[in-house]
Amino acid sequence: MPSERRPLTIVFSMRHLGSFRMYESAVRLLASRGHRVHMLIDRGERLGWREALEEVMAQYPAVTWGWSPPPHPTIWFELSRIVRIWLDYLRYFAPAYASAPILRRRAGERMPQALVRVTAGRPFRTDAALGRLRRVLSTIDRALPVARELDEAIGGKPPDVMLFTPLVDLGSPQLDMLRRAHALGIRTGLCVGSWDHLSSKALIRDVPHRVFVWNETQRREAVDLHGLPADRVVVTGAQCYDQWFDRGPSRSREAFCARVGLRADRPFVLWTCSALFQGSPSEAALVARWIESIRESGVEALRNAGVLVRPHPARRHEWAAVDTGRFENVAIYGAMPADEEARNDYFDSLYFSAAVAGLNTSAFLEAAIVGRPVHVILPPEFHDNQEGTLHFDYLRTVGGGLVHAARDFSAHHRQLLDSLEGRLDGHKPAFVRAFIRPHGLDVAASDVFAASVESLAAAPVPAPQRQPAAVWLLRGLLLPAAIATRVVLRWLPTAEDKTSREILGARITEARARARAEKRRHTEEAARVLQQQRDREKAETLHQRLAAKERRRQERESVVAESRRRKAELEDRRKREKRKVRRRKRLDVLRERILHRLGLA
Repeated sequence: MPSERRPLTIVFSMRHLGSFRMYESAVRLLASRGHRVHMLIDRGERLGWREALEEVMAQYPAVTWGWSPPPHPTIWFELSRIVRIWLDYLRYFAPAYASAPILRRRAGERMPQALVRVTAGRPFRTDAALGRLRRVLSTIDRALPVARELDEAIGGKPPDVMLFTPLVDLGSPQLDMLRRAHALGIRTGLCVGSWDHLSSKALIRDVPHRVFVWNETQRREAVDLHGLPADRVVVTGAQCYDQWFDRGPSRSREAFCARVGLRADRPFVLWTCSALFQGSPSEAALVARWIESIRESGVEALRNAGVLVRPHPARRHEWAAVDTGRFENVAIYGAMPADEEARNDYFDSLYFSAAVAGLNTSAFLEAAIVGRPVHVILPPEFHDNQEGTLHFDYLRTVGGGLVHAARDFSAHHRQLLDSLEGRLDGHKPAFVRAFIRPHGLDVAASDVFAASVESLAAAPVPAPQRQPAAVWLLRGLLLPAAIATRVVLRWLPTAEDKTSREILGARITEARARARAEKRRHTEEAARVLQQQRDREKAETLHQRLAAKERRRQERESVVAESRRRKAELEDRRKREKRKVRRRKRLDVLRERILHRLGLA
């Protein structure tokens, strides 16, 4: 690590564990530069990204993660959630969303229906009246207390930088963390995680110190749609797509076709499925009609072409009712690219395809990187998911456009035939440069993103934001409204909207959390008592073993001493016997001499 770069502590708040896939390369790069990155995750997922995160943590010990502290339902909790979701709902009454009614309906599903009816009432049918309502709600929102879960999460040690993604979910609780970070004087950054976040989700009401966007298109969205200062918006490129640049296939075309079940001697079209809005028609049924139209087109190149379908992981259930086995040379294959094997499969499916088709998916951007023509069909039943959104138009306008769109199967077939026969070039460097790598095709967006985070950390520490005295006065006036909102929601027989269900769910979650904490305390206490008992038993056993060992030592010493005593007695007895024998011999010799002298011998 260069000497001029100091290690940073970065806290990264993610609403969903799946958001990690958008920033895996950036997190790896920040950790490799010597920075500590701790991720706070609100919710989990089932698509395999937790395993991917744990793999990164095994490689970089400086990368850690934990669950965000659950919201504590104070007396202000219900009023805060209702006011914020109402403000998010009012965003879609702006003229820019006149052609996207689905976005207003989606936000309305999260609104208490009584407030939806109030908003549609006669007093608020003009733009001026809606503007006054926004200002009133914004003033109330500013006066509400900020939850302090962030203090619990960071343990009283403010990080150098705190990043947020996506922050723009409808009614997002991340707003409390952002406001608390500003109150603590922490540098903050919003990381725009996808190409539709600034146009289809909530309004950014609190301005972070930096907003990291992909491209100039998103910069204009940040300034024009959200009113953010242009000098706070930084264009980094789309770091989540760096992994597809300078990548090659992992196997031969023959091996790939054998793996997925397609004929290797024919070209194939890859259909990439989309997430789609809740309540949308079945895309699987559309794909079945699309395959049937290709097989009945009367054009040999289309009838013989293979079809590879990658279902969206969140909508796999649709395929249970669709029979694709009646079609020859058609395969359904693919999983979320959360590990290296799945990434290889995904890249190979793009690389070996002759063209990519679909409705409205970020897979089109990856097809542009690989250089494959992208085809879109525009069925009227999917209008809300395509032309009914603002971001879909970027596929047709940015950098000269990316997709070849058709409103009926006949026009679509002609375009597909051009791709299959090589008359359409899928390489769109102008689009890729404008939308994915605005700093140059050879400049990785992850590098720019990491450098931008380091630049934010090098900025002067912001002064903690303090609330004026008028806010405290207004808060006192709002207290009866907060109590009334809590009482009304508590006595609702059923929650008719998602936000109310989440509020009620938060209470249940809090009660369950307390119960789990109490159970954990009892378990830990029982474990402590059991451990003490085991320690006592272990000490007693050890004492008994030492005492037995001492007894055995004393017994051995006693046996050795007795043996030595007997040996000494035997040796002494032998010596006495030897002395007696010597005395007897001397007496015998003396007697013989005397008898010899006396002549008696």
